[in-house]
Amino acid sequence: MSEPLVLKTDGAVFERPMQIRFAHCDPAGIVFFPQYLVMFNGLVEDWVSDGLGISYAQLLGPRRVGLPIVNLQCDFKAISRMGDVVTLGLRLLHLGSRSLRVGISCRSGDELRVLCEQVLVCTSLESHRAVTMPPDLRAALEDFYNK
Repeated sequence: MSEPLVLKTDGAVFERPMQIRFAHCDPAGIVFFPQYLVMFNGLVEDWVSDGLGISYAQLLGPRRVGLPIVNLQCDFKAISRMGDVVTLGLRLLHLGSRSLRVGISCRSGDELRVLCEQVLVCTSLESHRAVTMPPDLRAALEDFYNK
């Protein structure tokens, strides 16, 4: 079993509020765990577009650059129910030449609900192989990392 994830408190954070909806929940009335991954993917897209200033749609579309997850670890700490308003937060934990590691949290007030670490790799959507990050993406990530 891997070590539990630890919530980092240093460095820049990108946050978005989200209301838990009926579509997120299972018959038990709580968030069905794969739905968190859908929420986290949306947060990454918002971070790239709004936090880094690089259109995620343009990156994947005409530029043909992907950021798939190649490693994922999640710790589920507490349940979320329909109607809850949670805050999703993202920190850049490590920046390499072709990959990055982010820490993502879901919390309601001071209560931590989910903690996740993801390694994303910059890829060509033509070859589906890892590539060096485009200079504008790299510069935006460095600026965010150094905040």
